[in-house]
Amino acid sequence: MTLIEANEMGASPTRLDGTAKVTGTAAYAFEHRVDRPAYLHPVQATIARGRVTVMDTTAATRLDGIVAVLTVFDAPKLADTADGELTILQDDKVHFRGQLIGAVIAETPEIARHAAALVRVTYALHQADTEFPGDLDGLYAPEQVGSEFPTDTDIGDADAALATAAVTIDQTYTTPIEHNNPMEPHACIALWHPEGDDPAVTLYDSTQGVHTVRTTLAPLFGLEPEQLRVIAPHVGGGFGSKGAPHAHNVLALLAARRSDGRPVKLALTRQQMFALVGYRTPTIQRIRLGADADGTLTALTHDVIEQTSRIKEFAEQTAVSSRKMYRVPNRRTTHRLARLDVAVPFWMRAPGEAPGMFAGEVAMDELAVACAVDPIELRIRNEPETDPESGKPWSGRHLIDCLRRGADEFGWAARDPAPGARQNGDWLIGTGVAAATYPATESPGNSARIEFGADDRYLVQIGAADIGTGAWTTLTQIAADALRCPFESVRLEIGDTDLPSASVAGGSSGTTSWGTAIVTAARAFRGKHGNAPAAGAEITVDADENPDTDDFTMQSFGAHFVEAHVNRDTGEIRVPRMLGVFSVGRAINPRMLRSQLIGGMTWGLSMALHEDSVRDPRFGHIVTQDLAGYHFSAHADIGDIEAIWLDEVDEHTNPMGSRGAGEIGIVGAAAAVANAVYHATGTRIRDLPITADRLLQ
Repeated sequence: MTLIEANEMGASPTRLDGTAKVTGTAAYAFEHRVDRPAYLHPVQATIARGRVTVMDTTAATRLDGIVAVLTVFDAPKLADTADGELTILQDDKVHFRGQLIGAVIAETPEIARHAAALVRVTYALHQADTEFPGDLDGLYAPEQVGSEFPTDTDIGDADAALATAAVTIDQTYTTPIEHNNPMEPHACIALWHPEGDDPAVTLYDSTQGVHTVRTTLAPLFGLEPEQLRVIAPHVGGGFGSKGAPHAHNVLALLAARRSDGRPVKLALTRQQMFALVGYRTPTIQRIRLGADADGTLTALTHDVIEQTSRIKEFAEQTAVSSRKMYRVPNRRTTHRLARLDVAVPFWMRAPGEAPGMFAGEVAMDELAVACAVDPIELRIRNEPETDPESGKPWSGRHLIDCLRRGADEFGWAARDPAPGARQNGDWLIGTGVAAATYPATESPGNSARIEFGADDRYLVQIGAADIGTGAWTTLTQIAADALRCPFESVRLEIGDTDLPSASVAGGSSGTTSWGTAIVTAARAFRGKHGNAPAAGAEITVDADENPDTDDFTMQSFGAHFVEAHVNRDTGEIRVPRMLGVFSVGRAINPRMLRSQLIGGMTWGLSMALHEDSVRDPRFGHIVTQDLAGYHFSAHADIGDIEAIWLDEVDEHTNPMGSRGAGEIGIVGAAAAVANAVYHATGTRIRDLPITADRLLQ
């Protein structure tokens, strides 16, 4: 692959959207100016399974300021009802607690919320199954996990190798339900224009992909894609939950059809987000490792049980990292699902890899202890020369470099391997390490347009999304390098379906996918118009295909180092020091790369010690449905945290030489915390989150 010259890449200009954000002028989904808006508030089911028999809206409609009330008995009909999550208000069936069964449109959000509470609903109650894992006899194997991975894999004879291994580990690890909580809640404004207008519908949405929203929602309403315009120039975080539209978007569009041409504004409350926009599935993971006495792996099995919804399958690829991480001749991985009367799980930062590598890397730490081998040395001994799953060469696997550099930076050599050997007063001190990997992917369907203006600046357009990662700035840097012009000579436009098509910001694929499209367009532009284009010169092209995709396995790698302090009397855990070392190809913008990696590491710490969505199986709802009950790491929980990366360029992933870094920071971080807590206390906790009560037990 031909790389572009890197003059602007590697610099750290301040964020182009920074001033607008800190001054409050950046327009988020709910804040776009529209004329005479009406406000929408949902009515949600208060049972987990059954039927709605009556919806009494009398008290609600008597309030002043009511525009309309929607119920399951009178809502507009959808043209496509194939998607169980998005098919709402089309019949009287209730599939999970919190499901949308109606809504109130009013002149103010306060009136809408009050009126929604006045709607009286009567149900025919059916027996619901909401407990995970519940009936293990009802588990089934999905056709695939993730978007492309085989459900099960089997190489060699893992059972036979385990039976003859000198050292074995056989343990079960669990992770709970976890919920995305981006700072900006899911929100949108829907405008259903009078018939004959083109486009017919405009949706301002908080989304990770405007084109994905368009192609998903347009068929539901019998629209051609070009009739639905989706706009999202600024998004206040997503972390996966905004990677596709959810039922609230459908509700807003249904309401807009009833509002006589008025725009309808909807912002979910924090409590509603715990029911409507996805979550990380809980997992039960049994891992068995077999090894020689020196720690060389001979066998691995990784069997996963996850949760899905009865109305729509979601199968996460929890065991896939175990297929690639280490050299092991006998390996089996499986995934099984429990279908329950609950909301649909969805993407949450590093779906699959984050919980899967928690279990895998804690198991490796247990193997290191059993073999009396240093945890870093154990990983180095099992380093594969090529991809263990496909046999392909790596585009750039530098895990050993990450481990060794991290060990030097962290002071690993001074570590006493004995658990509980280091103390400071009432505090037990331990250190832990874990490895990480995440795929370096590129999504199809990306195009870019470039036009040279009379102001001697290049207008670069692509329908990408900046969900807080810095895409406004990094894509401008990529364009400047590819066009061989100064950073200031590029004007970028993103976040609109009127712009050329772009894939979703997800799977750490955004910069690769959009950057490749921009580089392709820039090269075509320079080839057609030269280095001195005339005003008005323009071109629109699709992204080049990567010629190396079929020949190399492309993954990012990393190593996490954690120091944990545990109070011997209370079990309180503090993490004063955390270091991550990563192999992610070229750093396009070091300032924002560091921010992404530290953000992921912080989330991994949060996953290890705090995050736990508790479902009451009697009623089917999440009890911890606010930021008081659902704790995640804040400033007070974070000590000295640092992320560094190797100085490298990946010549195979994309023309920039970079790899995705949005999710690698969380992968393995929770395991490093868990391993440090074990080293401090000698107590092995295999169930997240690691809380004081579990330690004291």
